[in-house]
Amino acid sequence: MPDGGPRPEPKARRRRWVSPLLRRILLLNALPPALLAAALLYLDQYQNGLLAGDVEAMRTQARIYAGAIGEAAVRIENDRAVLVPEQARPLLRRLVEPSPNTQARIFDPAGLVVADSRVREGSGGAVVTEPLAPPVQRDAVGTQLSALYEYLLTWLPRQARTPVVVDTATDADSFDWTPALGPDRREELRLALEGGVVPYIRRTPDGRLLISVAEPARRGSQAVGILLLTREAREVDQRLFEIRISVLGLFTLALLLTLALSLYLAQTMAQPILRLATAAGAMREGKGRGGSVPDDLLTRRDEIGILARDLQRAARALWARIDANERFAADVAHELKNPLTSVRSAIETLRRVEDPAQQKRLLGIIANDVVRMDRLIGDIADSSRVDAELSRNIAEPVDVGQMLAILAELHNTTRGDDDAVLVPELPEGPLLALGVEDRLVQVIRNLIGNAISFSPARGQVWLRGRAVAELVEIVVEDEGPGIPEAKLSGIFERFYSERPQGERFGQHSGLGLSISKQIIEGLRGRITAENRRDVDGRVLGARFIVRLPKG
Repeated sequence: MPDGGPRPEPKARRRRWVSPLLRRILLLNALPPALLAAALLYLDQYQNGLLAGDVEAMRTQARIYAGAIGEAAVRIENDRAVLVPEQARPLLRRLVEPSPNTQARIFDPAGLVVADSRVREGSGGAVVTEPLAPPVQRDAVGTQLSALYEYLLTWLPRQARTPVVVDTATDADSFDWTPALGPDRREELRLALEGGVVPYIRRTPDGRLLISVAEPARRGSQAVGILLLTREAREVDQRLFEIRISVLGLFTLALLLTLALSLYLAQTMAQPILRLATAAGAMREGKGRGGSVPDDLLTRRDEIGILARDLQRAARALWARIDANERFAADVAHELKNPLTSVRSAIETLRRVEDPAQQKRLLGIIANDVVRMDRLIGDIADSSRVDAELSRNIAEPVDVGQMLAILAELHNTTRGDDDAVLVPELPEGPLLALGVEDRLVQVIRNLIGNAISFSPARGQVWLRGRAVAELVEIVVEDEGPGIPEAKLSGIFERFYSERPQGERFGQHSGLGLSISKQIIEGLRGRITAENRRDVDGRVLGARFIVRLPKG
């Protein structure tokens, strides 16, 4: 498209199902449940608490087992207690038998395994190792949810909040406690015999969570061996899995509710606003002269309804202003046509007339028509400037009483002998009204001029001002013939002129009262006209009433 050409608004942008407002609604509504889910998914502290509880329970169990071994599987040699493996093995199996998923081993002070609860003698003296219980198997849904949970945890910071060491990198696939009793055993044996070995927690490649604790077996104050107790913490995994499933389920439900509420808000907010934008575009293109806002939006009792009704009123006011401008342009053309026609006729006649007296009279007609057109153009320009000027100026308190008093004094000082007298009737003290002082003076001067022009010689024109509730009322009354009843509202129309008898034609443009009404309404006031009457109903003169907001 060439530069400077019109750029039509893309209509596809309006038709997108996911509008920018809907995206914002979805984001704001989904953020709280997402933060809640993140907080609930962060279960490290809860997991560590469960593990710490299991560790303490296993420590207690290991102490009991170690105490039983130290009392029942020991013999005294040379005043020293010595561990008897043949007695320790069956005792260890019977102690561990009630605890499923648990393995116990006994090491002598040199670090050699002397008893293992999973190892027994089979037939023919063969050594048989009992297999491990299979790991907990979950269904496909549970597996996927666990995978989703682990993926979400990768986005969260991980911190250990207990002294329990968690090692997930080990490759051990059995219950061997190799890291606790490794090749360099001297320090480890010393710690184990003194009961200072830190519990070891690991997860095997097949998903088992294993906890190992070590306690010394003593006879009196003498350590005769080390008991290593290892158990699969299936309850911890099961509880965590249940909580994770519950959290993910609640989050999914909250997310679905959020989506539903967001769609509802979009249907009640975003879509109506989009429809209002479409209606505004139709108005801009000239469609829907009386207003194209959908009726269902106009009847709503919320902010959308208020916006729709204001848009409808704005559209109608705009079209009314356009119609008024069109009528004004037509009236201006009509009013200017008459003096132009008169001037053209006078000029054509002047070319054919040779009598100096007639030529002088025709030149006078031309001069009067030029003056009339100049006055008419000046009033038209003034009328056109009123709205723009009032929109720029801020209404301020104006002392209307002082203004009326000054205008009355000025007229009475400079009036002729046969002119009417202005009689001000004003309250004491200031009489403040909201307005623009220059424009208010223009209105009052125009009303006074009309009243004087219709008043009899040496008559009276009254200027009254008073406060009525939240308004200030200005009244101009005369002793003229009054206003025809059918013209009480028409006198404020443009180019309407009802002049007294004997006044020379063309002295007024017919825009004075129209401009006055335009000014008063621009100041959020009102101007009306009526006739003064006596008790018998006879017309005594005209009365113009101006009401303005109190300042």
